[in-house]
Amino acid sequence: MRIVAKTDVGSVRPNNQDSYAAGELPGSVAWAVVCDGMGGASGGNIASSTAVKIISERISSSYKNGMSGNSIKNILTSAISAANIEVFDESMADSDLSGMGTTVVAAIVADNAVFVAHAGDSRAYILSEGSLSQITKDHSFVQEMVDKGRMTEDEAKDDPRRNIITRALGVQDELRVDFCEEFIDENDVVLICTDGLTNYVSDNEIISLTSDDKFNDFAERLVDKANQNGGGDNITVVTLSY
Repeated sequence: MRIVAKTDVGSVRPNNQDSYAAGELPGSVAWAVVCDGMGGASGGNIASSTAVKIISERISSSYKNGMSGNSIKNILTSAISAANIEVFDESMADSDLSGMGTTVVAAIVADNAVFVAHAGDSRAYILSEGSLSQITKDHSFVQEMVDKGRMTEDEAKDDPRRNIITRALGVQDELRVDFCEEFIDENDVVLICTDGLTNYVSDNEIISLTSDDKFNDFAERLVDKANQNGGGDNITVVTLSY
């Protein structure tokens, strides 16, 4: 497995409230988790870094080679639930951290499939032979409007309310986590990112920047393009491939 990642504060924000971790497991298996924190000067950073630490530890300690898809789902969803409880408890114990939370995307790539659990508007994609497929659905106000037919996808991209999310880790004592499983081909690339990428880099630009065989450059190219296009948010990109 190949894993390349990069995070950047962007061109506007004073600090980086994104966090991520990634690694390999036995049997040519890879995992990654990406979080985009929110809540005050330090709350977002604490929420995202705490969530990443707990989820990473749970994945690394629980995964066993040859696990079924259902077992992988249980690992990811239970890891996110454990992180949700920890972040929520921290926010309740410290008034300075009240209301903090974070988006989350956690993925395991195994046996030519990617398993993803998520909440919020950070995303997972599959890059395959010049095409880009989003495999997560945003938990956001504008996505709900699109689903109800009150807004088009193009309108949602430019709507000033696009950053309003309807689900986040750590905001309440319970969190509903979505899960998806997709098969991938040998040359496919799994892309996990925060909205600091997707709000500033178009799908066509993502495809163009990842169209050659220089996999090790993909994350840096995408982050650089987000900054060139304004860099109005923290940017985190993780790419995984066989």
